[in-house]
Amino acid sequence: MRIEKKLVRVMLAGLLLASATSAAAQGKPATVKGYVLDSACAFTKNLKKPVSRDCALACAKAGSPLVILADDGTIYWPISDTTPATGQNERLLKFAGRRATVSGKAFERGGSRALVIEKIEPEPAKK
Repeated sequence: MRIEKKLVRVMLAGLLLASATSAAAQGKPATVKGYVLDSACAFTKNLKKPVSRDCALACAKAGSPLVILADDGTIYWPISDTTPATGQNERLLKFAGRRATVSGKAFERGGSRALVIEKIEPEPAKK
């Protein structure tokens, strides 16, 4: 009888863990406002905004992945939710070096954040 109770507890714990893992894998809806810039500058130069649009475009065209630097300093890696995965630079090029509002599903793992982009729009110019 005790073995059966332990087995039931282990199975329940496994189901709870699987449920939590599944929910995390689905991502959470998020809207992020910030700059689209190349990943190298975001990390190595600790930039708060791109040096220039031309610089961001040149780096992206040279192969540097574009990222979204949120207003709170968080860096989001744009990812696809397809297999095989596809790069997102082509989709982000027209926003490189500019501010944008990005909506989609956010993921977090090991301190990194990623975003499956569902909608991206230029941020309106301030008056």
